[in-house]
Amino acid sequence: MAIVAADLVWVLISSALILFMLPGLAFFYGGMVRRKNVLSSMMHSFVAMGVMTIEWVVIGYSLAFGTGNWFIGDLEHAFLRGIDLYSVSGTIPTYAFVVFQGMFAVITPALISGAIVGRAKFSSYIAFIALWGLIVYAPVCHWVWGGGFLTGEALDFAGGTVVHVTSGISSLAILVFLGKRKGYGIDSIKPHNVTLTLLGTGLLWFGWFGFNAGSSLAANEVASLAFITTFVAPAAAGLSWMAIEWMSTGKPTALGFATGILAGLVVITPAAGFVTPMAAIVMGLIAGVICYKAVMLKGKLGYDDSLDAFGVHGVGGITGAILTGVFASVGATGLLLGDSHQLFIQVEGVIITIVYAVVCTLIIGFVLQKTIGFKVSESEENIGLDKTQHGESAYNI
Repeated sequence: MAIVAADLVWVLISSALILFMLPGLAFFYGGMVRRKNVLSSMMHSFVAMGVMTIEWVVIGYSLAFGTGNWFIGDLEHAFLRGIDLYSVSGTIPTYAFVVFQGMFAVITPALISGAIVGRAKFSSYIAFIALWGLIVYAPVCHWVWGGGFLTGEALDFAGGTVVHVTSGISSLAILVFLGKRKGYGIDSIKPHNVTLTLLGTGLLWFGWFGFNAGSSLAANEVASLAFITTFVAPAAAGLSWMAIEWMSTGKPTALGFATGILAGLVVITPAAGFVTPMAAIVMGLIAGVICYKAVMLKGKLGYDDSLDAFGVHGVGGITGAILTGVFASVGATGLLLGDSHQLFIQVEGVIITIVYAVVCTLIIGFVLQKTIGFKVSESEENIGLDKTQHGESAYNI
């Protein structure tokens, strides 16, 4: 197939937009932690840009998109073997496709860091994301997008299952090995700078247009649809989160509105190119309420998901994947158009992914805990990870 210049330009721009989401995530998470863990939290996002990029081009891409079998790709493209300047994927050079998909592989494990800030050794975190990228992300990516058993069956336009369900449910699983932060549920553990989180929210939303609309892999009408659904769903989710928080607590918080926007971005990701803008608004309204309830639930159940990675990405991703099977009407048919089978496939894909991600994450966590250790000492936690893990302070004034 011939290269289409407009498609190539759009995919390259979208790839850059997605990479820009990593600093956005760093600000989003960094503003919500305590002052002594700001750099540590932000480094979790930034270091993924190094570790996962190299892993992706060396072996990850091949495992995800190599021919392989129903479960995982083979090593035909390890070290990008068999790909050169003239290789083409669809209407774009294969190098562009490798880069675009690599951005997803980079940001997905970084999302998990929101559940473990202030507790995990930096060296163990690096080992965790490297292993998780190979054992969890690459196979699930292959299942859904790379020719595996869910390809062409489960609808996942831009990563609801591949990105958010895997990272969100893994966030919950890894907490088993870290336990609660010291003072959790007793002391007041408040965000040190919500303005950073608001900045991160804006950067994430900006980059998410590349995340979703870029997944059309072409400058076409589907990209336009994904762009507008990514425009309206977060707006609706932010408003619904703010409304329910306002009714529940009497105050609409900036942090709540920002988190609602993120929930809307997550829920529309699998559906972005499959639903109409009006359906996207409904999905956003639903996401704001469900994710708010999920975040509030952690206080009752007692697990310490520091920055609500499970409550937003896990629950939001599951909700989005299932609602895609309800509202799909563009290029696919969902339950509202009489296709109950598609909803069944969506639920099946979510359940399989949850089970696989939980089991693998627990195994990775167990191995790391028994070998190099995962959690910092109590004294290191008291001092803060900026100093104990990096020898720095975010603020020297």
